[in-house]
Amino acid sequence: PSRRFHGNSRLLESQIISHYESINRGKKELPEYFNFASDVLDEWARLEKDGRKPANPAFWWVNAEGEEVKWSFEELGSLSRKAANVLSDACGLQRGDRVVAVLPRVPEWWLLNVACMRAGIVLIPGTSQLTAKDILYRLQASKAKCFVTDDARAPAVESVLPDSQFLKSKLIVGQGSRDGWLNLKELL
Repeated sequence: PSRRFHGNSRLLESQIISHYESINRGKKELPEYFNFASDVLDEWARLEKDGRKPANPAFWWVNAEGEEVKWSFEELGSLSRKAANVLSDACGLQRGDRVVAVLPRVPEWWLLNVACMRAGIVLIPGTSQLTAKDILYRLQASKAKCFVTDDARAPAVESVLPDSQFLKSKLIVGQGSRDGWLNLKELL
């Protein structure tokens, strides 16, 4: 069974389901490499741009105060490429490197997910309730080279920096600046 997405069942049923069924029946090979960001999101952006898929938001976020962020597939693709470049260039990360992200429910959390997929970087999400001891454990166990958080949680990360030998870069999500941290919004 398939579900309808904003009344456009043709895209999900005929393209995705039939492709999946073809793979199951051995009529199509599994791709050697699959990247959700480029193989799905970018394809949907292209279909929207060509008029073969109705324009629906790829991402729609609303907070308790009613502030809204809405990205099309093309916008999400563009922003995720920029974020992947921040991770690769400014943070010096390569495919297979690990990033710990401890953020509240903000749009940048989802943007980082897609950017990591796009760049082949492993994202390790963490709840914003982690203590400094929890953060240190995750940094040591994962050998993460980058940490992404907001201003409220940055002090907990800073308190364990002496014991975090693998951590090379720190990204802060927010408006202000903090010594020793790169600002994601500014770099985007």
